[in-house]
Amino acid sequence: MRPRLSRSIQRVALLFVILASCTVTALELSPELLTFVQRQFGTEARARLEQWQNLHDMAATATTERQLSLVNSFFNRARFINDLKHWGQEDYWATPVELLATNGGDCEDFSIAKYLTLKSMGVPDEQLRITYVKALELNQAHMILAWYPTPDADPMILDNLIDEIKPASQRLDLEPVYSFNGEGLWLTQLGGSHKRIGDATKLEHWTRLNSRLVNTLK
Repeated sequence: MRPRLSRSIQRVALLFVILASCTVTALELSPELLTFVQRQFGTEARARLEQWQNLHDMAATATTERQLSLVNSFFNRARFINDLKHWGQEDYWATPVELLATNGGDCEDFSIAKYLTLKSMGVPDEQLRITYVKALELNQAHMILAWYPTPDADPMILDNLIDEIKPASQRLDLEPVYSFNGEGLWLTQLGGSHKRIGDATKLEHWTRLNSRLVNTLK
């Protein structure tokens, strides 16, 4: 089981925050965080965070399609590890720093890290949906990130199961259940209709994650 970042380190971890009513600003990792991660997790862990910072700086002015490709490939290099083995509990939603420091996470962690990174690069929140699906071939719950270039578009799917970004219409192995972002919570069909059912604050794990990110600014 991997240790989580301590509360004191969370406060210096990131200089961006994502809330239902907030926007993401530029990503900037503090020297204190990098020093702590190197001491706690090793030089390779620090290098992963520095690569994340470099990716953000390099791709901030790229086209959205290029940003999607770079971010998807970057986070898909991390290992898939289930929460019980990795964090010692059934369902833990990690911050991107926790994912990269430990070089592992599950589908929720991958999707959240991609979402927050793309938002920090300037991709509008309304174009991004973290989407809970059923992976039919695996017969299990799964989470992906969907990008909608227009509200009614066939979204492009960023998935840790495959590196290629495909339109939802080509991902017949995924059955959508619901989706959310910083603005709301929807019952959704990938490439189909959406029914808003409230705010993402209804999701307890999402609220806890946001709370930990807020603490980075205190």
